[in-house]
Amino acid sequence: MDEVGSLDLRPAGDDVGRGSLATRIVVACVAVAGIAVLVAGLVMAGLARRSAQNVLQDSLSAQADVIASQVDERGVGSRAVGLGRVAQVVRGQGIVVVILLPRSRIQSTDQRSTEAATTAGLKEIGSTQRISATVGVEGTEYLVEARGIGASSGFALVEPVRLAADTQRVLIRNILFALGAGLLVAAGAGALLGRVLGRPLRRTADVAAAMRQGRRDLRAPVEGPVEVAEVAQAVNELSVALQHSEERQREFLLSVSHELRTPLTAVNGFAESLADGVATDPRHAGRVIQEESKRLERLVSDLLDLARIGADQFHLDLAPVDLRETLHACAEVWRVRCERQGVLFQLELPPMPAVVTTDPRRIRQVLDGLAENALRVTPPGARLTMSLAHAGSVSRAGSPAGPGGVLIQVRDGGPGLDPEDYAVAFERGVLNQKYRGRRPVGSGIGLALAHGLITRLGGTLTAAPAPEGGAAFTLHLPPPSAAVGN
Repeated sequence: MDEVGSLDLRPAGDDVGRGSLATRIVVACVAVAGIAVLVAGLVMAGLARRSAQNVLQDSLSAQADVIASQVDERGVGSRAVGLGRVAQVVRGQGIVVVILLPRSRIQSTDQRSTEAATTAGLKEIGSTQRISATVGVEGTEYLVEARGIGASSGFALVEPVRLAADTQRVLIRNILFALGAGLLVAAGAGALLGRVLGRPLRRTADVAAAMRQGRRDLRAPVEGPVEVAEVAQAVNELSVALQHSEERQREFLLSVSHELRTPLTAVNGFAESLADGVATDPRHAGRVIQEESKRLERLVSDLLDLARIGADQFHLDLAPVDLRETLHACAEVWRVRCERQGVLFQLELPPMPAVVTTDPRRIRQVLDGLAENALRVTPPGARLTMSLAHAGSVSRAGSPAGPGGVLIQVRDGGPGLDPEDYAVAFERGVLNQKYRGRRPVGSGIGLALAHGLITRLGGTLTAAPAPEGGAAFTLHLPPPSAAVGN
């Protein structure tokens, strides 16, 4: 089946305006990877910023504790001198020392740092009090660590939060690098995944395209993920079903052609004899031509009904009908025909009216078709029975009653059907194909047409063995409240 993959039977322009599955998978993988990296980066940037700020705050707090423990406690002046020296030492680290002297005097070399320390509460700091704060001044955040070192005196270490921003810039660069690498990996993985998924789907599409052009011998490879394999398996099953259906259609057409050819041959033969003046009995020839013409007319009418039966415009004349009258009229015709062939005819009617809402003309059409099929296979001396019963009672054939409505049966004393044939009796041409040459058969469309008509009327038609020895065909028509509309 490797050659199937090389087929390219899709119509030109099918892919215009549509991306391939592989392309869509690549785009989806890249998009997912990009979003995931960006979200993770944003979260990590915030965490890194807070972590860096906490580290700086802890470091500044430790320095403030060390300075507070080393400041000379022998006098305010000594403390100021000591703190001034400390300020010179930490200035290189970007830290400003703001000193609080008695009478709320502030000593500092940076106005913004002084404002940050004041905002944090340096002027109100008490002896041995500790202040840790983050203060914003003119759009810049400052870390403030203040300590009280005596009555009305203290100091504050002030540092702008610039190192956290530096750390964040480094992190952003790393995130961008990770984003680029992730997108490349996602694109590669998407391309590989698209190739793995696309190959069996492409082969399946090629097989489907070949099926559209009439090929039935190709099969799609059942491979890949479960869902893809299921698609291929479904296409293969569809191909087998189409092949089987087309074979049945050919057999049906052959059967119909045979049925059409027989009366046409008779009509043509007798017409030629009349035209040539060699007919010994022109009146007999005329009767044969008339009978065969009617036969052709019925066959063509059945074919047209079968073709139109599923269409919305198929017309039904629904009305409340007492089916006892319909069966009685039908029985008058078939009793005479049965007598001509030596077949015993029996009609079974209920004593009470059997009223349903249906199309009596279509019911009569179905009954005539079933009776004709039954009479064709019933030998002389055997019985052909038509029966009518209210659903809920049991007929002589032992058929179970339906939920209301009526049951009509046509039973014969012929050879019947093989057990497996009852389930397929209403498929076009099946019985004709099987029993042709073994017993008299019809066109192969009568049962299919009857089933379609009854289904359209909202009823059911089933087949089963009959107590007379042959086959029993049972019509179940629903009560008036459940009747189908036009």
